[in-house]
Amino acid sequence: MHKKVREFNDYRQKMNDKIIASDNKIIKRIFNLDTKAFKKEYLPLKTKELLGLVASAVLRCDNCVQYHLESSYKLAFSKKEMMETMSIANLIGGTIMIPHLRKALEYWGSLEESDL
Repeated sequence: MHKKVREFNDYRQKMNDKIIASDNKIIKRIFNLDTKAFKKEYLPLKTKELLGLVASAVLRCDNCVQYHLESSYKLAFSKKEMMETMSIANLIGGTIMIPHLRKALEYWGSLEESDL
């Protein structure tokens, strides 16, 4: 696995474990709600990931963007689909999104180099 992808996943898992271990009922419910929201129901998983990626990008949450990029990559999104999705995020979010687009494209490259 590419170093950047491994570091992101290791850190995310380590901190999620610590957060869950804090045994806070509200946080546990939020995590559970997030997990359930991204399960297939009426919208296909691919559509949900597109929505998550756009929302995360517009909110300029690079960690969230990385999470949704990885999920999208695992769902066999093409680079063109990812870039079109990010173009919509940039349209909505404005030019302040450009640095986040750079980071997203860099992380996508790391995903392409990984063995996911």
